[in-house]
Amino acid sequence: QVQLVESGGGLVQAGGSLRLSCAASGRTFSAYVAGWFRQAPGKEREFVAAINWGVGTTHYADSVKGRFTISRNDAKNTADLQMNSLKPDDTAVYYCATTQFRSSTMITYTYPSLYDAWGQGTQVTVSS
Repeated sequence: QVQLVESGGGLVQAGGSLRLSCAASGRTFSAYVAGWFRQAPGKEREFVAAINWGVGTTHYADSVKGRFTISRNDAKNTADLQMNSLKPDDTAVYYCATTQFRSSTMITYTYPSLYDAWGQGTQVTVSS
């Protein structure tokens, strides 16, 4: 079992930056890909970014590409999401997740159903 805890959310003005961190514990060796998703009230959970834990290959949603960067810190067992040039539309609860599912195509990891471990989320609010 993998346990995930998100941190780093908060309130920021449009154009500002935040760095989210996803701390993993437990059976972390079983995770193959770590991903970030977000969900705004009344909307479905939306893919943001994913990273292959071992190789480092990344994939981003078009809406955040060029603004967000996903990375990993093996020493701290974290998957981080650097968010720059934030917009009010980025306001959501951000969740990290991991999956054991193995695919050579990173776009596969845009589907929430593939992930088997989820954090509780951290609120990101971007004011206009």
